Amino acid sequence: MKTVVTIALSVAFLAACNSFGKDVLQTNPFNQTLAAAPAAELPAKAADLVAQAKSRDRQTTTINVVKSAVGINPAAAPAIVGAIARAVPDMAAVAAGAAAVEQPKQAAAIAKAAAAAAPSKAGKIVVAVCRAVPNQYRNIAVAVSEAVPGSGKEIVKAVGAALPELKPGIEQTLAGYGGNIVSVAATLDQAATVSPVGTAATVPVSAGAPPPMARGPAVGPAYLPLTGTPTDVTTGTGGVVPPNGRNYANP
Repeated sequence: MKTVVTIALSVAFLAACNSFGKDVLQTNPFNQTLAAAPAAELPAKAADLVAQAKSRDRQTTTINVVKSAVGINPAAAPAIVGAIARAVPDMAAVAAGAAAVEQPKQAAAIAKAAAAAAPSKAGKIVVAVCRAVPNQYRNIAVAVSEAVPGSGKEIVKAVGAALPELKPGIEQTLAGYGGNIVSVAATLDQAATVSPVGTAATVPVSAGAPPPMARGPAVGPAYLPLTGTPTDVTTGTGGVVPPNGRNYANP
């Protein structure tokens, strides 16, 4: 009887393990397909899968394809996103955001690749990647501005849309510039020094640098040098003396 029970439990355990294993393998339906693709063809294969997806499934497909492809080859994240953005521009921001979540250290490169492939989606790409990796918003914005020249104002506003705490400072800075963006980096740096209520905020001191010291009063020279040759004054040549002499005792 014990033998029968043991066998039954073993069969049940193996069946459960097999079912669990299948569930794990099926978590991302694109793992097997993308794993079979040669490394050099991985970006193109990922883009092809997104392009073939039905419109209603395209966003979910894009996220799953990016996660799977980037998981297989993390270093190829920018190339994968660039290929998808080129094939399906409407999915550029979705692909960039998903890749940045998987590889935050490559956020700027990912955003730049997506924007270069789909320049009309620059603003949406900045929003998606900045939300995924908010602490790299400056690098992300600058990278996209390099990929899409002339889009500075759109990019800066996109940063404000992604990070509401920066929006007041960005709007104030843009107003001061009259709407003209000379440099995305300079604009964001200035906006970061403005608090959410619109007053100047203290600019943090660089790590390891001493705080600025208060400036004291200027000190003049200890003496003024003579411009001529010293001479003796002869008695009686010092001017007219009053009849009663000079009374130095009186005030």
